[in-house]
Amino acid sequence: MIFAYQRTIRFADTDAAGVVYFANILNICHEAYEDSLMHVNINMRNFFTHPSIAYPIVHASADYLRPIYCGDKLIINLIPKKITGDKFDINYEINVSNVIVAKAITRHVCIDVATRNKRQMSGEIISWLETNRRDVEDIERKKSREEII
Repeated sequence: MIFAYQRTIRFADTDAAGVVYFANILNICHEAYEDSLMHVNINMRNFFTHPSIAYPIVHASADYLRPIYCGDKLIINLIPKKITGDKFDINYEINVSNVIVAKAITRHVCIDVATRNKRQMSGEIISWLETNRRDVEDIERKKSREEII
């Protein structure tokens, strides 16, 4: 199954107009990313605190399709995809009541922290990507079978 993160919008997430402040969607997406890593038992302290390799975000974008309000219960579907041996994207679908209200994407590049040069991804991230790829492929196969029937 595609990794799904659940989150309720809080007052602090909103702006003066009462809707989610635009930059907070990316913060919420990053929460989903972190939760997906914990879901496959990646140690967050080791991953983010003084690592030898890092995965900085080099590109981010978001499309806002409908307003998101305080109290809305979000389900963020996280769909990572390996691009190259040192790069991956994460697509996020943000849903409220089974309606997509926003979409976002982040691109991550693996670097050696000491040299800041690109390097190949670690085994744990490759495994995380593989797990999510298989889950997405299983869902796509199921959808194609349903369309045939």
